[in-house]
Amino acid sequence: MKLAVLKESRPGERRVAIVPEVAAKIAGTGISVEVEAGAGSGARHSDGEYADAGASVAVDAQAALNGASLVVRVQAPTEQEAALLPLGTSLVSLLQPVALSATVRVLAERRATVYSLDLLPRISRAQSMDALSSQATVSGYRAGLSAAEHLAKFFPMFMTAAGTVPPAKVLVMGAGVAGLQAIATARRLGAVVRAYDVRAAAKEEVESLGARFVELDLETQEGSGGYAKEQSAKYLARQQELLAAEVASSDVVITTAQIPGRSAPVLVTRSMAEGMSDGAVIIDLAADSGGNCELTVPGEEVLHQGVMVVGMTNPPSSMPTHASFLYARNVANFLGLLVKDGELAPDPDDEIISGTCVVRAGEIVHVPTAEALGLSLPSETNQANHELETPPSTDPIPARQTDEEQQ
Repeated sequence: MKLAVLKESRPGERRVAIVPEVAAKIAGTGISVEVEAGAGSGARHSDGEYADAGASVAVDAQAALNGASLVVRVQAPTEQEAALLPLGTSLVSLLQPVALSATVRVLAERRATVYSLDLLPRISRAQSMDALSSQATVSGYRAGLSAAEHLAKFFPMFMTAAGTVPPAKVLVMGAGVAGLQAIATARRLGAVVRAYDVRAAAKEEVESLGARFVELDLETQEGSGGYAKEQSAKYLARQQELLAAEVASSDVVITTAQIPGRSAPVLVTRSMAEGMSDGAVIIDLAADSGGNCELTVPGEEVLHQGVMVVGMTNPPSSMPTHASFLYARNVANFLGLLVKDGELAPDPDDEIISGTCVVRAGEIVHVPTAEALGLSLPSETNQANHELETPPSTDPIPARQTDEEQQ
């Protein structure tokens, strides 16, 4: 069996799906690993490192794909790249199939079998494969650092002969994996941190990190599997009204809420941002899906009436070495379910396999994706396996692993 690792094509993407350390472990199981030349360069891994790990280095993507039974990527392929996959091959990536349904259609035409790790079921057995959590950890850490870099004040309190400098006041919106890591990072840097989440269950996790949980006079929004459910327009309006004072009193606001296949909810309106003090900073981790702040421009820093709004796009790519390491470990653990004795042999009845499968041998079996394409629904069995839409890609979601467990 041959596994192909391709260079990522999304602009600015520096991660790689398999790092040399993990390639060596996969090769040790009898699988042939072939890596496109330069695939790991953005993550600081040379072709020589892959060769030393027992992988072959292909001159280009087509050579890497030749004869491949399985292709692993970080981002989804483009429609053009999907059309170049060998007939009947299997693909593993963070596909986000509903948003990229046109690519899924091409993959189905290639009779591919496609697994999307952002559909991973929320069960204990799947934690070691949870790429969303591992990448959200990187995002939250980067958000905390970015906030400290952009704020024209110290994060920690300083007591000096010239006087005492008070600590920065940070508000984190969303206490999922990224939000909790942002809290932990801001706390390590010495800030006074408050956090808000629509789920009352998040309070214990927030307080365990030394932050204060902001409680509003609103009904908790607990959804299935520990996720927050989608809020109504009326709820969001009342939420914004109650959060306005919390935002105004903060030096930094970090927002982390996203909804799969839809625009991110607006948590910080223009008027709320205008109520912040001159020099305040808003770090928006949901910029890729529209942003949690009304002023966010993806990939840009917007200065509005003295408030800096940073629209962070693809933050894990800004720390590609460790982000790639974590993702590669997630992929390797997932491959443990797909590969038996060096051959592809997935169990379609396995909850993780069925939950992540978007296309099976050319048939689109993920219901929301099929609906996005206007196709008839799969059989009742497949529909039962895929009755839930894609889970949130970052926040608000509960913590799933400690840093030590992810390592």
